Amino acid sequence: MRSGYQLLALIFLIGSLCVMGCGGMKKLDNPPAEGFNLTGSDAQAIELADEVMQAMGGRKAWDETRYLVWNFFGARKLYWDKLTGAVRVDSEKDNYTVLVNVHDGKGQVKKDGEILTQPDSLSKYLGMAKSVWINDAYWLVMPFKLKDSGVTLKHLGTQNTEAGQAAEVLELTFDGVGDTPQNKYLVFVDPATKLVNQWTFYTNATDEKPRFSTPWEGYKTHGKILLSGGRGDYKLTEIAVYDQLPASVFNDLNPVSL
Repeated sequence: MRSGYQLLALIFLIGSLCVMGCGGMKKLDNPPAEGFNLTGSDAQAIELADEVMQAMGGRKAWDETRYLVWNFFGARKLYWDKLTGAVRVDSEKDNYTVLVNVHDGKGQVKKDGEILTQPDSLSKYLGMAKSVWINDAYWLVMPFKLKDSGVTLKHLGTQNTEAGQAAEVLELTFDGVGDTPQNKYLVFVDPATKLVNQWTFYTNATDEKPRFSTPWEGYKTHGKILLSGGRGDYKLTEIAVYDQLPASVFNDLNPVSL
């Protein structure tokens, strides 16, 4: 027979693997990031966020996705190593290349063909590149980040998108994360596919009117996950997922050739 301690340990283990009990219980396969506002978020919103994650390929597929590459509106191309935090930003428009690790802020910069070594200039461009990555990555992978640190989720019921499609709406607000924690998003989710089909952005959470709304469309499979590049009048292009990339992508300022 098991001891009382063993029984308690077994109960705890089973409870940690399931939500709302076993035999019809859902397996908890999309745990929130440390710092996600679990107590301030409502259960219906959390459930919908989990369904979105599953529709996009699932948490395991997202966690196993290592390298993402995309072009942000034709303005710049980004390469991101999710495992190490290494990011490369190439801008033909503004003639710069920045290699930065978004975890420690260290890196290299080439501007107008010259490698920058002056500390103030390096700091300026390395900080800029991290901010670029924060912004541009959110435009690409926001559906995977609904339960990130600092996020509070609320379910606002059903509303129509600007295209007239009924959707379930999630409200995302933030606390102490990113460059602009005062922002708010309304994320519209197709009730049939559980894919995001629109987002609406508010510069300040208290604003009555949004700054913009764009559709999310053009989903395609990349690696083991779905990604969308269509944002109405704007496009994320050259989207790719790689299992491997040459180390030179993140440590050599010379042009990338894949």
